[in-house]
Amino acid sequence: MIFGLTIEKLLLIGLVAALIVGPERLPRYAESLAGFARRARDWLTTAKSRVRDEMGEDFDDVDWRTLDPRQYDPRRIIREALLDDAPVTTVRAAQAGAAASTALTPPATPVRSPFRGPADEPPPFDSEAT
Repeated sequence: MIFGLTIEKLLLIGLVAALIVGPERLPRYAESLAGFARRARDWLTTAKSRVRDEMGEDFDDVDWRTLDPRQYDPRRIIREALLDDAPVTTVRAAQAGAAASTALTPPATPVRSPFRGPADEPPPFDSEAT
């Protein structure tokens, strides 16, 4: 099967093309189609060899099937991304860990604010800046 076409469909297209073109011009069109196919094959071979030359030895190590856009399945990608990551800490686990760590460590000295005013006074608020 070529590009989703079956042999019957290809034969039908060929028969319609032969009727439209006519028996006089059909050999010339078939020859030009064969020439086009040859040029396309040569172009693809040249492009593949240029890519191989530019990528070097890494070209053979690439798994091209994984880069095929037809393999794109958003559900699979999300599932793999979720399974590959390290487990995320929940809020309860973080609170329990924080409570356990504060019970074992002495109280820290308060952090001084970059605001240079008195300690009891809140930092200035600019209502036009927000």
